[in-house]
Amino acid sequence: MENIAALTIALTEASTPGFGTYAKQIVINAKALATYLSFNNYHLIGGGTENHMIWIDLTNKGIDGWSAAWALEYAGIIANRQTVPGEKRSPYYPSGLRLGTPAVTTRGMKEGEMLLIAQWINNVISNLQYSMSNKYKDIGSDDKKKDQVARKHFKLEMKEDKKLLETAGEVKELCRKFPVK
Repeated sequence: MENIAALTIALTEASTPGFGTYAKQIVINAKALATYLSFNNYHLIGGGTENHMIWIDLTNKGIDGWSAAWALEYAGIIANRQTVPGEKRSPYYPSGLRLGTPAVTTRGMKEGEMLLIAQWINNVISNLQYSMSNKYKDIGSDDKKKDQVARKHFKLEMKEDKKLLETAGEVKELCRKFPVK
């Protein structure tokens, strides 16, 4: 019954006059975010986006999607790890990252906020690049014990990373300006 109720609500919302405007803004926001990320040398699968989702290949950044997704989460930005075409890594530690814009669009954010979000993402990834090359090289190791220890240390240190905490504070401040209604 809850599936039927959810479908009823979704179809009711989709039939409102404002839904088309909302859906268009989701795509506009995704394109803006994709453009800003590509300016910072992120390889976007498909060269950009035509919908709500941005799919990034992080191979050129030298980090995996698992680490990027966790670091971004500690900074207050939710993303998913994602395999990429021709993936050479395991599905648990894929080379990609997936982002979407419906949640921020629902809050009322537009292109200007996408620039801020892109800057935060780039700052987190840049900070992570340094950490990955020095401290966490055993993440994804074939030696399961080394992998577990590295992941545990990574998560503990990322939770207390000053740059991530600073970004998380900025993300919270932006979200206060765009509360969920």
